[in-house]
Amino acid sequence: MELRQLAYFVAVAEEQNFTRAAERVHISQSGVSAQIRRLERELGAELFDRSARTATLTPAGAAALAPARAALAAAEALGQAVGDVAGVIRGRLTVGMVVGCTVTPLFDALAAFHRAHPGVEIALLEDDSDRLVQAVRAGTVDVALIGAATAAPAGLEALTIVSERLVIAVPPGHSLAHRPRVTLRDLGDHPVICMPAGTGLRAVFDQACAAQGLQPAIALQAGAADAMADLAARGLGVAVLSASMAEAYRDRLTARVIDDIDVPALLCLVWRAAPGPAARELLAYGRRAFGGAPGGAHADVPHAPHGGGLPEPAAAGDDPEDSRAASPEEQ
Repeated sequence: MELRQLAYFVAVAEEQNFTRAAERVHISQSGVSAQIRRLERELGAELFDRSARTATLTPAGAAALAPARAALAAAEALGQAVGDVAGVIRGRLTVGMVVGCTVTPLFDALAAFHRAHPGVEIALLEDDSDRLVQAVRAGTVDVALIGAATAAPAGLEALTIVSERLVIAVPPGHSLAHRPRVTLRDLGDHPVICMPAGTGLRAVFDQACAAQGLQPAIALQAGAADAMADLAARGLGVAVLSASMAEAYRDRLTARVIDDIDVPALLCLVWRAAPGPAARELLAYGRRAFGGAPGGAHADVPHAPHGGGLPEPAAAGDDPEDSRAASPEEQ
């Protein structure tokens, strides 16, 4: 029995899908399948029911899951204990990021961290802000870059990177483009283009509308600023963006601050209290990269910094297990 077999078993159990588990552990699907077959032969019982598209645990698999997790945690603790004495950080660090986000200082921080601590495996996960917050709370993501309507989601620590007003973006000939000030009520006569629920920008907009008892006509939703700008430029609605997002489209859209939305849209790094050594060290690099202060002076966020989106579904035929033979190095 090998630790990697237990790691693959836990990954499939948590993902309920051999394809996604293989992506998570960075080997082929057939490699995961081969190793779990070897583990099953050693244990003398099947761990997964493979008769359906979803890989579900058998009674034997359910009984094995907690001990497998405990064995992996013990192995990680062993490596960390030695690393603490030797001053070496090891392990795996999962970083979450809202879809379509480009924040150069974060990438700089990741690169500097990787050079200083090559023994830490870094994984990057894109998702919408709400699901990233849930993942951080659950401990499956260590640090996440999210769009938010409050400085710190409940139960998490946070570092604000960008704090911006919400604006509308419309073609230069639009009636709202010529007004000296725009309010939420002014949007009542126009279709609105917004980001989906679950994104920080949408949360700020929805909360502001609810506070005034307004129900704007949200005609179109898109998870990327580029798509929203294209729709607005074609006259399909009034796009609601953050100030820096709208700035990227000033050649074809006119931006006006929404005067009565005082709460800014935020871009934040979030993490759980008492982070592990790797996460704690990455956060130190992040603070240095961003200058240690909120405001976003160093943030480059032209592409949907508060964006969202769903992970792509697995292709048909991927589940529950690939029948291709494993290569020798995977067996």
